[in-house]
Amino acid sequence: MKTIKYFLPVLLLLLLCFSCKDKSTVIVEKTAENSIEDVELISVKGSQFFKGDKPYYFIGANYWYGPLIGAKNIGDRDRLIKELDLMKEVGIDNLRILVGAEGAGEDSRVHPALQPKQGVYNEDLLDGLDFLMAEMRKRNMYAVLYLNNNWIWSGGMSQYLEWNGYGEVPNPFFTDKFTWKDYMNYTKQFHSCEPCKEAFYTHVKFIMGRTNSYTNLKYTDDNVIMSWQVANEPRVLISPEHETAFAGWLNETVNLIESLDKTHLISTGAEGKASYLQDIAMYERLHTNKNIDYLTMHMWPKNWRWYDINNEKESTQFSIEKANTYMNEHIIIAKKLQKPIVMSEFGFPREKESLNPNASIENRNVFYKAIFDRINESETNNDVLAGLNFWGFAGFAKTNPENGKWRHGDDFTADPPQEPQGLNSVFASDTTTLKLIKEANSKLIVK
Repeated sequence: MKTIKYFLPVLLLLLLCFSCKDKSTVIVEKTAENSIEDVELISVKGSQFFKGDKPYYFIGANYWYGPLIGAKNIGDRDRLIKELDLMKEVGIDNLRILVGAEGAGEDSRVHPALQPKQGVYNEDLLDGLDFLMAEMRKRNMYAVLYLNNNWIWSGGMSQYLEWNGYGEVPNPFFTDKFTWKDYMNYTKQFHSCEPCKEAFYTHVKFIMGRTNSYTNLKYTDDNVIMSWQVANEPRVLISPEHETAFAGWLNETVNLIESLDKTHLISTGAEGKASYLQDIAMYERLHTNKNIDYLTMHMWPKNWRWYDINNEKESTQFSIEKANTYMNEHIIIAKKLQKPIVMSEFGFPREKESLNPNASIENRNVFYKAIFDRINESETNNDVLAGLNFWGFAGFAKTNPENGKWRHGDDFTADPPQEPQGLNSVFASDTTTLKLIKEANSKLIVK
C-alpha cells in the first residue's frame, strides 16, 4: 500500500531492500533537511491505527471552516488560535476539515469559496489552509482533509455540473421550486460527467501538490495529514443502477490519491449504509479497494427520526439503542475487511432543538457519553472502532439565535450555512460537554 524511503546504513539497506506496499510498516526517519517527523505518522497495522509505534484511538471534531477563519484577510486568526488551544486542552487532536468549496455561493452556501470559478482559487483561503496546518503542527494535531462534497452547502459535485453545462443547480434550500429528489437526480450525473471529473481530479492534484507557505513542507510530506478523504458523504443516488458509475468514480479518485501520496491514509467519507441506499452489502463492496485504508460512518439521530422533540428523554435512549445497532452493523464489515472504522460525524441538538447557546445540553451529553463509552471500550479491547469526530466544534462563534440564519460575513459555526446555526454546534461555553470529551480522551492517550 504505502512505500517510503529508509535512511539506514548501507548494510541494513542491502538486507532490507524490498518493495513494501503496507501502510502498517511505514517508518519515518529523521533527517537534517526535513522535520516532518516532529508529528508522528498515523498508519494502519492490521485493523488498528498507530501513532508511531503505539495504537491510536481518538475523539476529534468536525472543524470544516478552519481554513476560512485561518485566512489572513477575511479570517479571524485570534479566534482560530483560541479554538485550537481549547480543543487541545480537552484532548481533541483530530480535525475533519473541508478543502474544497466551489462557486459564488448564495447565503445557503459557503462564502467565500476556495474555488469561486472552475480552476480559479482564492489565495487568501489557500493561505488560511496553510496557516491552519502550521498551527495544528505546533499542537501535534491531525487533519482529515475532504476534497469534495455531495451536498450543496459548499458547492461540491453539483457545482462542477453547473460549471460544465448541466444547467442550474436545483438547490432545495434556495427556492421552493426544487425538491431533494430534484437535487439528487441532478447530482448523480457528476459520477459519469467526464469534464466534471477531470476538473475535480485537477483540484485533487492541485491541493495535494501544494507546499505549505509557513512550514515549507509539501502536503504529501506533512504528517499533520492523517488522511485524504474523497468527499463528504459521497452517495449512490436514487437507484441501485447508479452504483456502477459511482464505483467507477470512487475507485478512480482513490487510486489517483494513492498515486500522488503513498504515505498518508485514504478514506471515502461515507455515512455508512446510509450513503448506499441502506444496503450494507453495497457499503462493503465499495470499500474493498486495497487503497482505502479505513472505513467511515456517520450518525444523525434527528435527521434519521430517532430523536423526537416532543419526547426527548425517551427518544434520546432510543437514539442510543439505534446508534449502537447501526455502529455494530458497520463494525462487522470493518472486521471482515480487516480495516479500522471511524464515526466521522455524529450530532445531537440542544433541548427542544433550541438555537440558543444557553439552552440545555443534558440530552446531548447523555447521547455523547454513550458514544464515547463505545470508543473507550474499543480501545480497551484493541478493537476496530478507532475514532470519533463529533459534529461539530463551533468554539467562540457568535450566532443569532432568533432565527439561526447565516448570512455572508457572519461567524462560521459547525453547522453548514443552509442549516440553523447552533443546532448541533458545541461552543466553548458548553463546559459540561467539553468535560465529557476531556474525560473520555484522557483514557485514549497513547501510552
